[in-house]
Amino acid sequence: MFLLSLVIFIALLAVVFYYQVPLLISSVVLVAGSFALTFVSAWMWLVLLPTLALAVFLNVPALRRPVLIKPVYKLLQKAMPPMSVTEREAMEAGTTWWEKDLFSGKPDWKKFVDIELPQLSEKEQSFLDNEVNELCTRIDEWQIFEDQDLSPEAWDYLKKQGFFGLIIPEEFGGRDFSPYAQSRIMSKIASRSVTAAVTAMVPNSLGPGELLMKYGTDEQKQRWLPGLADGTEIPCFGLTGPEAGSDAGSIPDIGVVCKGEFEGQEVIGLRLNFSKRWITLAPIATVVGLAFKLKDPEHLLGDASKSDYGITCALLPADHPGIEIGQRHNPGSPFMNGPIKGEDVFIPVDWIIGGPAQAGKGWRMLIECLGAGRGVSLPALSTASGEMSYLTVGAYARIRRQFNMEVGKFEGVQEATAEVAANGYILEAMRQLVTRGLDSGAPSVMTAMAKYHATELMRTSVNHAMDVVSGRAIQLGPRNFTAFAYRALPVAITVEGANILTRSLMIFGQGAMRCHPYLFDEVQTLQADDEDAALEVFDELFMKHIGHVLSNVTRLKLFSFTGSRFSPTPVNADDFSRRWYQHINHMSAAFAVAADVALGVLGGDLKRRELLSARLGDVHSQLFIACSILKFHGAHPRTEDEDVHATFALEQTLYKAQEALLAFYRNFPLRPAAWACLAASFPFGRKYKAPSDDAVRRLGGLIMENSTVRQQLAGYVYVSDDPTDSVGRVETTYHMLLALGDSWHNFSRAQAKGELTGDTLEARLHDAVARGVINESDVTPLMEYDARRYDCLLTDNFDKL
Repeated sequence: MFLLSLVIFIALLAVVFYYQVPLLISSVVLVAGSFALTFVSAWMWLVLLPTLALAVFLNVPALRRPVLIKPVYKLLQKAMPPMSVTEREAMEAGTTWWEKDLFSGKPDWKKFVDIELPQLSEKEQSFLDNEVNELCTRIDEWQIFEDQDLSPEAWDYLKKQGFFGLIIPEEFGGRDFSPYAQSRIMSKIASRSVTAAVTAMVPNSLGPGELLMKYGTDEQKQRWLPGLADGTEIPCFGLTGPEAGSDAGSIPDIGVVCKGEFEGQEVIGLRLNFSKRWITLAPIATVVGLAFKLKDPEHLLGDASKSDYGITCALLPADHPGIEIGQRHNPGSPFMNGPIKGEDVFIPVDWIIGGPAQAGKGWRMLIECLGAGRGVSLPALSTASGEMSYLTVGAYARIRRQFNMEVGKFEGVQEATAEVAANGYILEAMRQLVTRGLDSGAPSVMTAMAKYHATELMRTSVNHAMDVVSGRAIQLGPRNFTAFAYRALPVAITVEGANILTRSLMIFGQGAMRCHPYLFDEVQTLQADDEDAALEVFDELFMKHIGHVLSNVTRLKLFSFTGSRFSPTPVNADDFSRRWYQHINHMSAAFAVAADVALGVLGGDLKRRELLSARLGDVHSQLFIACSILKFHGAHPRTEDEDVHATFALEQTLYKAQEALLAFYRNFPLRPAAWACLAASFPFGRKYKAPSDDAVRRLGGLIMENSTVRQQLAGYVYVSDDPTDSVGRVETTYHMLLALGDSWHNFSRAQAKGELTGDTLEARLHDAVARGVINESDVTPLMEYDARRYDCLLTDNFDKL
């Protein structure tokens, strides 16, 4: 009877931990339960007495704090390095969204059900269908490459039609479009020209426009926003330099508060010296946003206790005396990019964005405004490349034949094309969930995930495209539909935080602080000046944190041993999605436990263990991607084609999350902790498998078909129907092939077997008619298709280079 009583008590303990019952209530339940069980077995007094003692100890602050809380507080104070001002501002900036639920280990699926994917307004849809389409007809990437610039007509159209003012409110003449609309617009432009897309992206992402809207004074808004909206002002933003890229705290550019002459009067202003590099639109900018370190040695700003204000942002006319601008870098794609210099540039103090009151607050401004670049612009470019790779590679793999068979039917090719297909689907799904998140604020962790994983998926897809299209892909010219996306890869990978930095430091580094339910508040108390007050707050937070850990450990063990089959799912989950949601429950709990173990064991040293933190960031990101796939899959009528894409993508995503977690366990320095986590997470070994060869063959074949997914993805990009256009040539030839039905396949197979005679194609076609392989009505369409097919395979050649 004692064994049965003990099992009942452990089950009661598990229920209390699972539901994270408050300390006092759980203590009463456990003490009462163990007392009741003494009537079943007297041996349960051995459980009741320690339970009662522990309950009293934990519920009486006068006992708990000196013995448990204060020693832990002191230990963590020593282990946790001080947080710099820039680190603190980065942690405090922005908001959190669905990624916080995944970090907690307990995704709230009721909240997830309420998330509706974004839709375009009538104005946004009209702009996409008309102005954006018209722009796409006016640009030619090959001509841009030869001229190293957009045409004057394209520049004029971009300005006059408001492409530079998509985020600016209508009261200032802007379009005031949603993040989703901005993403769709940039994707469609990027599917036609990366150069044009980058040109339009910059004024609508990190730049003066967004900074002015959020922080500018009324006078600054009235002065600059109308011109930025109608294109009479072209903005750039100077942040990076030779010695300051991702580490903005190392900016060497200085602004010193002093008195000087401006428009014939002595005013308080700033004396600036700066040298910026890699600034997009700088060569043609009319207005320059600038980040620098502000110093006020004479305390002219009015604060006698402060002379070093830190990073500050200001807005300057590009033709202001002392500014040197106009030269160009060569980033590989011919968008405008160049250096900005300034020596002894004097500006009024009112040119600080937001005025003198915002002095020293530039880093927080920049962190909060990076969301557009990380969450909208670069993922939009990546999504366009992924979707265009899907369309063009799938079509070309169907058109191109080798060894008497479409190249897309070779399994080696299908290994690449299946991933291209899955990536195209993932990119669109992720774009929609991320831009929905941006409607709710500026989630810095989510946008870092979006930037890193979207650009990496783009890199994978475009590299696969180059491999499949092969020699046809490397010969530059107006026929090439792949090379310019390939040339743009380094731009997407390196800007707005290079991918190594984003993965190694930002996703989990910020995620741990911003998404953990208790960690950031605990760290704040460790650095407080009033220790007694901080200790009281820390006590409450720490006890909740312990309950959080115990809850996740309990949930993880239950999910691991039951296959998470009884875990909660969204109320609208169908037979396709239900098990995937349960798998996410399992991996979310495993991730949350691993994160807490890492933070508890390594403390502040974790930020230097970049290999470990990057793997935890990978797990977190892949769970978010899996959620985006399920949300996208469930947002429209279900088809068998889409099930194949979503299944492959989900298998790939959960497998990547699992492998990242296993790599974390293998390399965690405290081996017993790693073994315990491994046993709790995967007691029966690896749970998730990469897509099978059958899945590769199926999706590798499906990318060549005119499936519902292909049709859907084609709707998000610009696909020319001009047979002389680089993409249009492949697309129209592909649709000619589809229209032929089985006739081309039957003819090609008979020809390959040597069953047909004739020295010319026409002769062999008539022989095929005579043998009943094709119909007489097929001859002319087949001859027309063969001419187009051959033309589709050709590359450009030139008289001279």
